[in-house]
Amino acid sequence: MPGEVAAAPAAGAPAGQQGEQQPEQQNTWKNTIWRFIMMYFMISVLPSLFRGKQQPPAQPGPGGAAMPPGQAGNMWPSGTPFELYIFTSTLGEFVMANSTMVYHVGDLTMGEWYDGPNKDGKRSFLARLPATPELQNNGSLFLHIVAAKQGAEINPLSPDYNKYDVVALSRMWTRYKKRKIKATSNLLTGESKVSQEEVKQDGEIISYWYPNITISMLDDQRVWPTNQAIPPPFDKWINIDADKMKYYPVLYINDYWELSSDLIPINDTVRELSLEVTYSPISIFYFQLYEAQKMQKEWNSMLGVPDNSEEENDIVKRTMLETNPYILAITVVVSLVHTVFEFLAFKNDIQFWKSRKSLEGLSVRSILFSIFTQVIVVLYVLDNDTNMMVAISVCIGLVIECWKITKVMDISVDFSDPVLSIFPRVKIQDKSSYSESPTKEYDRMAFKYLSWVLTPLLFGYAAYSLLYEEHKGWYSWTLSMCYGYLLMFGFIMMTPQLFINYKMKSVAHLPWRMLTYKALNTFIDDLFAFVIKMPTLYRLGCFRDDIIFFIYLYQRYIYREDPNRVNEFGTSGSHPEGLPEDADVDGEGRVIKNDQEETPKIKSEVLKKDE
Repeated sequence: MPGEVAAAPAAGAPAGQQGEQQPEQQNTWKNTIWRFIMMYFMISVLPSLFRGKQQPPAQPGPGGAAMPPGQAGNMWPSGTPFELYIFTSTLGEFVMANSTMVYHVGDLTMGEWYDGPNKDGKRSFLARLPATPELQNNGSLFLHIVAAKQGAEINPLSPDYNKYDVVALSRMWTRYKKRKIKATSNLLTGESKVSQEEVKQDGEIISYWYPNITISMLDDQRVWPTNQAIPPPFDKWINIDADKMKYYPVLYINDYWELSSDLIPINDTVRELSLEVTYSPISIFYFQLYEAQKMQKEWNSMLGVPDNSEEENDIVKRTMLETNPYILAITVVVSLVHTVFEFLAFKNDIQFWKSRKSLEGLSVRSILFSIFTQVIVVLYVLDNDTNMMVAISVCIGLVIECWKITKVMDISVDFSDPVLSIFPRVKIQDKSSYSESPTKEYDRMAFKYLSWVLTPLLFGYAAYSLLYEEHKGWYSWTLSMCYGYLLMFGFIMMTPQLFINYKMKSVAHLPWRMLTYKALNTFIDDLFAFVIKMPTLYRLGCFRDDIIFFIYLYQRYIYREDPNRVNEFGTSGSHPEGLPEDADVDGEGRVIKNDQEETPKIKSEVLKKDE
């Protein structure tokens, strides 16, 4: 018999937890897609590379005839009629005398995909089970699924019982998990939506009931070698009988689509438990895909790699269940493209700042403020027990932002004048290309005007958060207030660069490759905003960055490239190698004097301007 597969971790929605982790949803979806691809590759391609060349497997004979030596075929060939039973019991082992039958269907056929009421091979039934006092007090309830050839005896204690005619699988259907309750309250009034009794129950282990079960019979008639190891994931399910040299059919409980939000806590108020039973055959492809996820969890646990949280897994599953297949296919494709664009944007951002020699036209204050923003994000993520992979990614982002300081500021260490006579003094100064150009004044003006808008919004949002929201403490309130404020109004911090572009009448100093990749990723995030379930305000917030980028494009259109304009490196389109010694530049940066290349058109424009 196939070994029992451990049930997926139960995951009820924690009581009192109201926040959603919207910023992580796109990353969750992309990570899950990559894991599907990598796991299927590992279980399908890699084993064949290491097994070497093998002889083609023999096909089973008609009617389940004997296999050649060293080959084992399915004990139930295609077309075998069988029945399906579901029993409930408080015992982990199937004993018919102590079990109650809740479901039976007797017209199933091995490998049949087009029978049933809807001609799709499926059968459905809704069973209602009484919630006994034992279940209400964290008792256990087991489901025993039995598949048997039509007319075969299923009681193991009966003398007519034939083990080759019966396949059984047992699973504990009650789930146990610790109850998680966040003790939050209004910091001004002390009131909380969670009662003190509920707070005391934090960490208490309670039982949950999942109201759906999907049972499948694997449609697999391949022949397995008996003298070689069976590759995963089939090694856990293929059970070859040494006497008949055949393997038992695979009876499978498909629990991949279980949602933690559907778990029902079992307490003294629950009088009845419903169980929707669905039978459906399963193909080898989907069997491998579902089992790959279980293998991935096992490997992550062994290697210490953090896995997606239960809420994150629910987001992906619900999206796949509720989204149009065509939109879902587009989402998968653009998720992979999004990853490529992220890498290219990261590469070009590093390359731009690494080779940048002049800061003329760039907002240094925006870079410094982005460091503050990234610090808030890191502290908020760590305070809310977020997925480890997300925490690592935001920490890397903080390191990169801090590295940019060395590119926009002159940093030196003075050992001659130590602080407290112990620590060397660190001196930070603006670079000359920034302080000696109009850029610094434009940057100061932009942030001055910006503060007139942001300061009232900051105090207003802080008052709202303090009056109407609950928090764990003042530290948590400070982080959540700053994080929520940045999430809502952070896009405004992109406007100082727009102001500098306007004052300089140029966009030639911008890292357009990096901006383009980030803009494409923003448009992809817009698609996720429609596909992933999220609050309306957050969904609308995904379109704010688009507006900023369109303004950048408009500025690029009106401030077109002038081949005679000299950039910050002392070159122009007409003089890529540098200006001649006798060349002159007007107040707008155009070449106005060059004995060899000056044209009458340029001369006439200069004369008109002087007049």
